[in-house]
Amino acid sequence: MAQQEPTDRISYGEVKAALRRTIEEGGWQPGIKLPSERQLVERFSCARMTVRRALDELQAEGLVERRHGSGSYVADLHSISNLLKVRDIHEEIRERGHRHSSRVLDAQSIRAGAAIGAAMELPMAAPVFSCRIIHFENGVPIQLEQRFINPSLIPDFLTLDLNVKTPSSYLFERAPLTEAEQVIEAVNADGELAAMLRVPEGAALLLVSRRTLSRGRVASLARLYHPGSTYKLIGRFSA
Repeated sequence: MAQQEPTDRISYGEVKAALRRTIEEGGWQPGIKLPSERQLVERFSCARMTVRRALDELQAEGLVERRHGSGSYVADLHSISNLLKVRDIHEEIRERGHRHSSRVLDAQSIRAGAAIGAAMELPMAAPVFSCRIIHFENGVPIQLEQRFINPSLIPDFLTLDLNVKTPSSYLFERAPLTEAEQVIEAVNADGELAAMLRVPEGAALLLVSRRTLSRGRVASLARLYHPGSTYKLIGRFSA
């Protein structure tokens, strides 16, 4: 007599949430093979189609990689999804065959104001690390990076050499990305921004505001200013 498939006692959304939580909390590291579909069916007492749908959605979100004939694996967490990648500007410039350099303007510990605290999900006046860096491509300023770091994730951030590696590079190593939010808007350069990016006052800038999370905690809040006349954002999408 054929064995009956379990009747679902749990929805695919609950299976997906449980798997996501284990990945984000570090229970499964990038590259680790997940339990088989049969094992997950037994674990959650649900139908195979329920497990399959949960894995399909996690794959679409970039958290799981499914390999034909091999199984499902935790994806490289630097890749947020097939629609969004958070890149280190040093690597971007190097891939274009150009030279990256930078100038650190400041790096310090500050007290979070209302806006920064809310965005980073920290109490008002909580300590936050802050830095400002100008990035150059072949000697031309291409980005002003203003970044806020959660001290609980990189407590020694202020001792790190930001002339050797970018903040993004340290974040990738120490607080692997599991989620990101990004807003892109046009702004005009005030006097200070114009001087740092070597553009006329009032010139159009491209501002990328990005919040990154690592395993459920906000790791970083960044404001990235680019001269509108020399910088482009390109997205590649697929169905």
